[in-house]
Amino acid sequence: MLTVDQPKGEVMDEFTADGPNAGQIEYWNEDSGKRWVEMGDIIDTQIAPLGEAAMDGSHAKIVSGERILDVGCGCGQTSLELAKRVGTTGSVLGLDISAPMLGRAGERAVEAGLGNTEFIQADAQTHTFEGPAFDLAFSRFGVMFFSSPVDAFSNLLSALRPGGRLTFVAWQELGRNPWMLLPVSAAMKHLPAGDGPPDPHAPGPFAFADRDRVGGILRDSGFENITLESYEKNLLMGGGGSLDETAKFLAHLGPASRLLQGSDAELRTQVMDDIKRAIEPYHGEDGVRMGCATWIVSANRPL
Repeated sequence: MLTVDQPKGEVMDEFTADGPNAGQIEYWNEDSGKRWVEMGDIIDTQIAPLGEAAMDGSHAKIVSGERILDVGCGCGQTSLELAKRVGTTGSVLGLDISAPMLGRAGERAVEAGLGNTEFIQADAQTHTFEGPAFDLAFSRFGVMFFSSPVDAFSNLLSALRPGGRLTFVAWQELGRNPWMLLPVSAAMKHLPAGDGPPDPHAPGPFAFADRDRVGGILRDSGFENITLESYEKNLLMGGGGSLDETAKFLAHLGPASRLLQGSDAELRTQVMDDIKRAIEPYHGEDGVRMGCATWIVSANRPL
C-alpha cells in the first residue's frame, strides 16, 4: 500500500500489467497516465462539479467518521474531497491502476495535510480486500473500464459492510456529450474507415451509457436499491483557456486522444484546426462551455 507518508512508487514497481484488465493497466501506466498528471489540475477543475454532485444530497450520504473506498481515484482530487467530508475520525482509501496518477495523488494529500488518506495501486476487479470494511465505495468515472463488470462489482460488494453504499458517476452516450463527440468526429474525418462501429459495451468511457445494462450489472453483482439519476451540466472546458488552448486540451483527452495516437504532425494540425472550428460557437467571455450528460448511480449491499 502506498500511503501519503511513504515515498512515491515504493510498492508500485511490484504491480504488473497482467490479469483480465492487462490492457487497461498498460494504457494508464504509460503515456496516458503521465498525460493525465500533466493536465490533472485542468481536468479536475472541469469535472469536479460532477463528482461533488454525486457526493452531495441523497446520493452518497457521507457522514463524519466513515471509511470510504475511492475506486479509480486518479490524481486524488475526489479522495481529498471525500477525506474532508469524513473528517479526522474517518478515512479514505484511494485505489487506481495508474502509478503516475497515484504518485500525484500522494503528493496532493501531503500538500493538503490530510493524514486520513491512503492510496494503493490495485485492480478493483481482482484485488483481495481485507473483509467488508467500507461504508461507501465511490467513483467518479473510474468504473467503466472493467473487462468483467459483474466480477468487478461483486468484488466491490465484498469490500462493503452489510448495508454499505455504492455511488458512482458514469457518462451517458457519446451523442449527449458534445465536448467529447466533437473532437472525436474531427479526428475520424481524417482517419481511415474502421471495421464498423465499436462494441458499445466494451471497456471505455461510454460502457455504462445504457441505464438498463448498468442496473442489470449491479443486480447480478448482488446490489439492491439501485437508482440511476440523469445529471446534466454545462462545463467550462480546459480551465477557461483560449480557443487554441481548449482545442489542444480536448484533443489530448478522452476518445480523441486514442484515435490520434501515432499520427504525424500534419494530421494532428488538421484535426486541431477542425476541433477549433467545431467548438468556436461555444466560446464565450470566460472560455468554452459545453454540455455533458452523466448518470449518478447509487445502490446498497444487502443487510
